[in-house]
Amino acid sequence: MEVVGLLCLVVAALTWGFLRVRDSAERMKSPEQAGLLGAGSRALLVIAHPDDEAMFFAPTVLGLARLEQRVFLLCFSAGNYYSQGEIRKKELLQSCDVLGIPPSRVTIIDNRALHSGGKLPNGCSVLTLQSVNMLRKYLYPLDLLWSLLSPQDVLFMLTSKEVAQAKKAMSCHHSQLLWFRRLYIAFSRYLRVNSLQFL
Repeated sequence: MEVVGLLCLVVAALTWGFLRVRDSAERMKSPEQAGLLGAGSRALLVIAHPDDEAMFFAPTVLGLARLEQRVFLLCFSAGNYYSQGEIRKKELLQSCDVLGIPPSRVTIIDNRALHSGGKLPNGCSVLTLQSVNMLRKYLYPLDLLWSLLSPQDVLFMLTSKEVAQAKKAMSCHHSQLLWFRRLYIAFSRYLRVNSLQFL
């Protein structure tokens, strides 16, 4: 009997969480409500190598698009570890297209000598993706309530339609779709939720 009660509690909590996700996606209708610059502003997503845009940042990219931000992408590697650099560049452009970033807004720099000077132009804000522990990362339904109740500066939660779009973007990376990546697509919170902090 206790098990049934616990299961009912978990189902009720998950249902509440899913309703909150839908409500939060509908409520955040302006960039200002998210603590960002106004509609039409530019946002630059910086990633280490192809597939990060879909694997980790699809909620951010699609959330920014929902807020009418113009998203640009800068990738610091072609992902040429297995001599697949050219393939991975094409996959990145396909994935970005699915996410709504045109090729003219995608830049791939493949120079290992690059380093940051640590200075940003005036007026720039930097958001960083919060890393979560393995349990939260792969048990998305259980992470849902934690994400809603935890402090963060910006929270992007995708609708079911946007989750399908994120998965489609990730599937553009054919060269990277090994068995464990397929599990990642099925279970990872990062294809559904991004919690970010201002730097």
